[in-house]
Amino acid sequence: MLRVPFETLVHQFEQVLQSRGMHEEDAKLCSHLVAETSAEGVYTHGANRFAFMVRMIDDGLIDVRAKPELTASFGALERWDGKQGVGNLNAYASTKRAIELAKQYTIGCVALAHTNHWMRPGTYGLMAAEADCIGMLWTNTLPLMPAWGGVDAKVGNNPLVLCIPCKDGPVLVDAAMSLFSYGKLETYAREGRSLPVPGGYDSEGNLTTDAGKILASKRPLPIGFWKGTSLALALDLIVSVLSGGNTTRQLGLMGKETSVSQLFMAISLSSLPDRDRIEAEIHASLEDIQKSEAADAGVSVRFPGQMRRKIKEENLREGIPIDESVWQEILNL
Repeated sequence: MLRVPFETLVHQFEQVLQSRGMHEEDAKLCSHLVAETSAEGVYTHGANRFAFMVRMIDDGLIDVRAKPELTASFGALERWDGKQGVGNLNAYASTKRAIELAKQYTIGCVALAHTNHWMRPGTYGLMAAEADCIGMLWTNTLPLMPAWGGVDAKVGNNPLVLCIPCKDGPVLVDAAMSLFSYGKLETYAREGRSLPVPGGYDSEGNLTTDAGKILASKRPLPIGFWKGTSLALALDLIVSVLSGGNTTRQLGLMGKETSVSQLFMAISLSSLPDRDRIEAEIHASLEDIQKSEAADAGVSVRFPGQMRRKIKEENLREGIPIDESVWQEILNL
């Protein structure tokens, strides 16, 4: 595992993106968002996924010059068309607009159609939290899991983000609908490691800790078993209805994870009259969680997102961990 300085990572990303025709300012923002994801320890959706994004550009699935356009307004809810633009830039713009609507209406919602993979979704939840808003967002995907009781992939992995601002640090839940995200499965498979617990089925229908076999079968275990696939379906239908965009079924017919539908909701806490009481109770709840009796000696109980700042400080100081093969692939782009 290499340690690459943050600035080096950003510079390399910028060079690659500008070589594909992306405007300089867009390349800077896109590169910073990807590098910051790795800096915060979410390696599966940072540098590890950069080459995937560039291949989509090279294949003509991403238009690096496109900008999202407003197509309909319903007060606090707006529909936007992503125009097949860069996924993380579209998501950044949509989150920014949802926050603006929240500051006006208390709740703001942007439903985005025809966009691309947004890389790390937690990034946009954190944007909302930094603006003193609760962030709620999700996307649909290609069919990547069977419906409960089925064998063939019919529902998306449809990541869901919930982020709550707090002076102790935002509470960040960033969860795929499978027990292990596809990015995590790809990492385990590339490194030849077994999953810590069974994460899905092989092609013969046996539970397995072999990530490669799960990727091949497209039968990952959903979170909460039938509850996970039910939630995935509900998220897909809601986001496609509100955005007027594609469903997972339609994405499956296209056969490529492009032109997906996404939703960005922000709720402004600073608009509420009891903001101080809210902050005090959030703090007390997080403190109570951390006082839990630990199941394993020496392993403290943490709230979601608690380690983010510590990991980022270490990685900015010592360099971003990156697999040598991943770094070489980026250098060859």
